[in-house]
Amino acid sequence: MIRSRLAPTPSGYLHLGNALNFLLTWLLVRRRGGVLKLRIDDADASRSRPEFVADIFRQLEWLGLTWDEGPTGPDDFAARHSQLQRLELYRALLTQLGESGRLFFCTCSRRQINQATVNGLYPGTCRNRRSLPTVPHAIRIQVPPEWSVSLPVATTGPLTTTGPQPASPTGDFILWRRDGLPAYQLASLADDLADRINLVVRGRDLLASSAAQLYLAGQLGAAGQGFWTATFCHHPLIAAPDGRKLSKSDQDLSLAAMREHGATPTRIYREVAAWLGLDPGPIGSLGELRAAFNASPAAISCASPAPAGRPDLQSRKA
Repeated sequence: MIRSRLAPTPSGYLHLGNALNFLLTWLLVRRRGGVLKLRIDDADASRSRPEFVADIFRQLEWLGLTWDEGPTGPDDFAARHSQLQRLELYRALLTQLGESGRLFFCTCSRRQINQATVNGLYPGTCRNRRSLPTVPHAIRIQVPPEWSVSLPVATTGPLTTTGPQPASPTGDFILWRRDGLPAYQLASLADDLADRINLVVRGRDLLASSAAQLYLAGQLGAAGQGFWTATFCHHPLIAAPDGRKLSKSDQDLSLAAMREHGATPTRIYREVAAWLGLDPGPIGSLGELRAAFNASPAAISCASPAPAGRPDLQSRKA
């Protein structure tokens, strides 16, 4: 059975790009009779705000989207579903990853990294630091520079799968942060494994994140194999009128602001229909969008990572 998730971060108000991702995920899961979970990724406590959590539920209700597992509202989320209540799960995964022999302590600040490299990637300064420092530090994982994985990428108009395209993690990335909290890559993988997620729908800007999480899953051997057999859909992004990527910091493009200026769910459904290569004219409801999506041969198909990236499943320390 298909199992997928909506996984917004409460670091700002949801925008049109989030709505399109959520609707595509919902359509794919409902077409297959699968299970959809709402998971709010709030491990970055410094950026999470209660008003952003509330906005997630408000906009999902406005769009008419339903889910089968997860919090029913902001209070239920705070009481039972925050990632901050799953720190033991994340620490356990960190311990498992430590068995790969690739983890190391890093005392570098972001400023020091930026000064030491021209491309912003971690230059490997602390790769040989294996003893616990007495100063604030992060925990990173060493990634061979040649490691990459081929992932399916989708194009629109009509939306179809192309590729696969190679993707690499962004250097030796962080697993555990200086503030004592799990980094996104580790927390996301831990939750996906625990929730048995086998369909991951993301924007193309997260190709490197998928590659990083697949690399981690490879270090887990058989315990991470479920993530390698999942199907992935990396879809195109919706750009702002000036061509830039939509961001939660662009409040003028938030769903809340759009609603204040008269936007309706029907407008969003038609945006999604056009994005999928469907005729938006007849679309007046979520049910009509779902029916058109199910009936269209242009409906997107997803794929698993290409086998070329999978040797880490057999050789965790290669």
